[in-house]
Order: sequence, then structure tokens, then C-alpha cells
Amino acid sequence: MKAIRTLSLILGDQLNRDSAIFDDFDPNQDALWMAEVLEESTHVASHPQRSVLFLSAMRHFADQLQGEDFPLFYNALSTDASANFASFQTALSHFLTQHSVQNIQVVLPGDYRVLQQLKTTCQSAGLKLKVLPDRHFISLPGEFSAWMAKRKSPIMEYWVRHLRQRTGILMADGKPIGGAWNFDAKNRGNFGKKGPGLVISGPVFAPNDLTKSVMELVKTLFPQHAGNLSHFNWPVTAEQAQLALDDFIEHRLPSFGLYQDAMWFDQPFLYHSLISSSLNLKLISPLRVIQAAEQAYHQGRAPIEAVEGFIRQVLGWREYVRCLYWHAMPQWQDWNHFGATNPMPDFYWTGKTNMVCLQQSIGQVLKHGYGHHIQRLMVTGLFALLWETDPKAIHEWYLAMYVDAVEWVELPNVLGMSQYADGGLMASKPYLASGNYIQKMSPYCTKCRYNPAESTSDKACPFTTLYWAFLVKHEDLLRQNHRMALPLKHLQNWDEPKRQALAKRVAQIRVELKSI
Repeated sequence: MKAIRTLSLILGDQLNRDSAIFDDFDPNQDALWMAEVLEESTHVASHPQRSVLFLSAMRHFADQLQGEDFPLFYNALSTDASANFASFQTALSHFLTQHSVQNIQVVLPGDYRVLQQLKTTCQSAGLKLKVLPDRHFISLPGEFSAWMAKRKSPIMEYWVRHLRQRTGILMADGKPIGGAWNFDAKNRGNFGKKGPGLVISGPVFAPNDLTKSVMELVKTLFPQHAGNLSHFNWPVTAEQAQLALDDFIEHRLPSFGLYQDAMWFDQPFLYHSLISSSLNLKLISPLRVIQAAEQAYHQGRAPIEAVEGFIRQVLGWREYVRCLYWHAMPQWQDWNHFGATNPMPDFYWTGKTNMVCLQQSIGQVLKHGYGHHIQRLMVTGLFALLWETDPKAIHEWYLAMYVDAVEWVELPNVLGMSQYADGGLMASKPYLASGNYIQKMSPYCTKCRYNPAESTSDKACPFTTLYWAFLVKHEDLLRQNHRMALPLKHLQNWDEPKRQALAKRVAQIRVELKSI
């Protein structure tokens, strides 16, 4: 058996041909290894569209590599469950017993759990795993740590300014283009009573035979997983990802800034780009995405507030959460600032609830595996926070149910920003709100049985009731945050009868919502 000088592992979210894994690759001595394993769809019960997206994209990338004559060992899942490997650990261990490997390397995974598995496996085989930097990202290795060393807390706004200054993105003569670092004041619009009007939808990516075969495989292996495959329409190749980006830049970027937070009935996508899954699988590079948006501004095809708002999500937030993830893992996954212990409400897997905002937001997740950032943060995430859901439980739901979920991006957004389980490492205050916020940013309340302006009556919106109950329960803890001073001041005006009425309504809601 010919020895493999270097075995290079390619994971399912590392599908970029310009990866460091290909540097100095010698097809006469080296080999590539990819594996589909059950655990990546079962350690959380992955939405069928999420599983199909990963597996189809992996197989398309493998076809590309084989077309370039790369020596590739590819382990594919089978409909015969007994023939499948449970994890990367078991798949790689088996491979290493069958082949002589001198060196082994991988680009830094997007999941701490996977990195530990690979290290343990290599150690057992007497090999040291070489972890290569992931140059898909704009942040340089060690850059965030050096930046953090000069600060008391990691505030995203200053991190994105740092990256813009270093890279020159949206900068001219050392100053931010447009005269300001951000344009949030112009980016909080809603659609009013008339709604969004005609929004040009993105391209259709009809499943080819390869993707169809993966769909049948997922249906067979994971029949009980929540979500459906009927509306699968995600890019699975670099070419499709580029088409999705081009379409967004042309048709929806100009209005993205103004309406990025807005919601509407049965409109899951609106002005959003739908390229987060492509970015997270590395089918397209963030720098290419940013340059396309910048070019649209310079050519007069999109206003600065839209372009800056979009670029901040890619250059700022995306880079920020990845750096924070590796800075704070593995401790982050166990933090629980508010001591929340309640299980997830069942309707998160069915969408069956009388709250129209959650019907809409969860229903589209089941249908498409997608929701934009405000639906995640201020509807599904906010309710989980107010319900005092165990942070690990809601984290696992997000990781399972969204097609773009990779742990490095999902865990900080959920445990940090959404649930404030880290006590403020990531966000300067908990994202708490009553039903009034949802009423402002969507029409959902107009068709709902609940009233967001009420907190104690039988018609009181659960968001509003639970919001005030949360403030009552955690008043001492919240008082330590100066940004919570205003709502806590309002709470001081509540007399004892009103507090008792609130507690009674909370008890009613917990019974109501569990009985649907």
C-alpha cells in the first residue's frame, strides 16, 4: 500500500477551492478526504433542507475536485443506515486503519466539537493534526486577540471600524465614505399599511439529479426531523452562489438598508440577500460579496445606507461572532446568566400557536429553513428569552433548523445576542421587548387574537405579559445594566394589585400555550 504523505481533510462547510488545504498539494504523494457522517444531521435533529444543502454542496464540490484529477477519498452516506459512519471520529479512525498516513491536516473547523473529535482521533493514531488558518475570513489570525488586548469589552461597532481602516473597505482618504461609520438611523423602516409591494424574488435553483438523490437519501435516513423539502431552493455550487449574489445586488440591495428589519405576512425573504448559507459553506467569499456591494454604491446603483448596512453584516457582524466564538469556547456553551431552565415550547417544531408572529416566523422556518435576523432575534429568539428557555435548548433548535447554521456563527448569535446567556460578553444589554416592537415592525398583530398593548387581561399579548414578568423576576440583575434604567423606572410605577394580576396572567399563558 502506497503511503500518503499528507492527508488533507475537507469538511462540509469548507467548500472553497482557494483553501489553504490546496497549498503545496502534490497529487502524487498527497490525498484529500471528505466524509458524510450521521452525527452532522443527528447531534441536533437537522432540518431536512439543512442536511440536503450540506450533502449536495459537498457532493458537487467532490465532483469538481475529481474533475480536476485530485486524489479524493469520499465517504458517502447510504440508505442502509448500518453501513454509515456515526461521526467524523469513527469515519477517520476507520480510514487511518486502512491506509498509511504520514501527516494529516485540516483548515480550522467551524465547530469546536468537530475540532476536538479530529484531534482525539489523530492522537489515537499517533499523528499530530495540523490546523491551518481559514483565509476565507477577512480577519487575520491573532488579529482579534491583539485588538481585544487593548479593550475592556469587545464592542462590534469598533471592531468593524478597525477592519474597515485596515482593509480600506468603504473608506476614502482614511475616512468613512458617506461621512459616517453607520447609517442605522436610516435603516429602521417598516412597510406601513400598504405593505412591501412588488419585491423581485431571487433566482430559482431547480434540483438536479445529484440533489434529487440526496433528497431521497435524507427522507430515508431522517424521516422524523421537523421541516420539509418541498421548497428547497438554495445554491449548492459556487456558480449558483454567484448568481444569487448578482441577483441581490441588482434587485434588492437598494432597499435593503431601509427594510432590513421589516416583516410582512407570508414574505420570508423580502429584501434580504439569501447568501448566508453560501458564505457559511464557503461557496462564495465575503470579500467578493463586499466588493460587489461597494461597486454598486460607486456606480450609483445603491445608496450608502443600504450598502453600509449590508457590508456591516458581512465584514462586521460575521467576522465578529467568529472571533468571539473561538475566544470564548468551550465555556460559552455552558453559560446561563438568567438561570433559565424551561423546555422549548412544542410549537417551535410545528408552528401551531395562536401568536401570529410566531406562526409566521416558525412556519417559514419549517418551509424554507430560513428567517431573517429580526425574525430570529426579535420573534423566535425574544420569545424563547421571555419564556426563560434553557439556553442550550434554544441554541440546539437554531443550529438544527436554519440552513445557514454553522456553530461558530449560530452559537454566539443565540447564546450571546439573543439569549444574553453570556451575561454581556457579546451584547451591551439584553434584547428585551414587548409585543409593541413586533407591532411596529410588522402587520402580524392586526390578525392576532392578542393585544400587544395589554399585559394583564385575557387578551394580553404573551410577549408583553412575559416581558414585564421577566423584568419583575430579574429586576435586581437587570438593574446592574444602565441601559435597562428606563424600563425598570416604568416598572416602579406598578402597584401590588397590578403585579398580582400580571402573575395571574403569566400562569394563564403558560397553560394556554402548552395546551395548543
